[in-house]
Amino acid sequence: MTPTGLSMDVSTTAKRKVLISGASISGPALAYWLHRSGFAVTVVEKAGALRDGGYPIDVRGTAIEVVRRMGILPQLQDAHIDLRRCTFLNADGSEVASLTPSTVAGGTEGHDLEVRRGDLAAILYATVRDDVEILFGDSIDTLDQSGQGVDVTFRSGQRRTFDLVVGADGMHSPTRESLFGPEARFHRYLGYCFAIFTMPNTLGLSREVMVWNTPGKAAALYAVGDHDNDEVHAFLNFHQPEPPFDALRNPDAQRDLVATIFAGAGWEVPGMVNAMRDAEDLFFDTAGQIRMPHWSSGRVALVGDAAYAPSFLTGQGSSLALVGAYMLANALAANGDHTAAFAAYERDVREFVALNQALVDSGAATLFPTTARALEQRNTMLRELVTMPPATARPAHSALELPEFAGHRRGSRVPGYDRRSVPPSGAAWARPVR
Repeated sequence: MTPTGLSMDVSTTAKRKVLISGASISGPALAYWLHRSGFAVTVVEKAGALRDGGYPIDVRGTAIEVVRRMGILPQLQDAHIDLRRCTFLNADGSEVASLTPSTVAGGTEGHDLEVRRGDLAAILYATVRDDVEILFGDSIDTLDQSGQGVDVTFRSGQRRTFDLVVGADGMHSPTRESLFGPEARFHRYLGYCFAIFTMPNTLGLSREVMVWNTPGKAAALYAVGDHDNDEVHAFLNFHQPEPPFDALRNPDAQRDLVATIFAGAGWEVPGMVNAMRDAEDLFFDTAGQIRMPHWSSGRVALVGDAAYAPSFLTGQGSSLALVGAYMLANALAANGDHTAAFAAYERDVREFVALNQALVDSGAATLFPTTARALEQRNTMLRELVTMPPATARPAHSALELPEFAGHRRGSRVPGYDRRSVPPSGAAWARPVR
């Protein structure tokens, strides 16, 4: 496949140097499109090497069209995790309902993709590693903007000047903090904490998810491989009215908090808690969003989770990162003036971001009920879905008109999308439960 690229005006962009902080998803995606438009791109990543592994993530809606135009859709299709069942369980481990994943998560079966985060990162990295400068094991220490550029001092002591800097360094972005102030100003806490880690596949699960619930608590085992796969992804989620600030930077406190919350739980939860104690890849965080009035200041802009993290409750973080990177690169390629480019980026993407972030207001309460009554209502809906015909989903994550590309007519949309028919949630069953 020959990728369809951004229209290039090398005469106005060839000499512009851009530093991107972060080499996960939005960073390499942005680097790819900027390089195609004639920019000189440097990516800095604090990790010493590309991070592999990680939990499964979704690529959906408009993001499918973005990766198609990058030429990496076939690789992502090869990496697609073909989950077959999602089984919900009662407190005692008995079955509530077993459904296809698309029934639970919404989207378009056979079109949307689910891949390991590490696989997506590796594929993106491979598209740019020979074309852009990548600095592993380093990070931005200070930024000093002027009318002519941004003077950057790296942690390594290296000093360089760039025309533009983009923070693609995640929800807890140091770039955002240095430019706009503490994360607390922009963080919307959604009332949940979660722990993710890998553990032995003692149940012999195969391409399936098992979800256990009691009010305010959930545990899940996620098998992305066949039954002979040695490991599964484990997920422990719980309602917490206030964020546990003391635990966020203390792994021992995180383990103690999760163990206390899930003490006395049934099913396989005690074994999951024990495995969490020894897990070397434990990731603990709060469920939250980043909401900012502006995504840029001067010559520095933000993209992906750094600017508009939607939270894992939406399943849209990776898709937003891919689409946001594409739109930012398109705006910079089309505008020689960075101020105009950043304004166009925000104007064209903000409604799309708002639609995706709004998914938590209906879907999260249904997926993780906090009361016995809400849990029973959720379970009743799940049982009904077993016998209902599949719904035709037109999720909010497809609600973006992409800019014109070479070979595409003006105003083209993702096939099958009708902007007038966007429901409030991407999940067919995710109605508010109070």
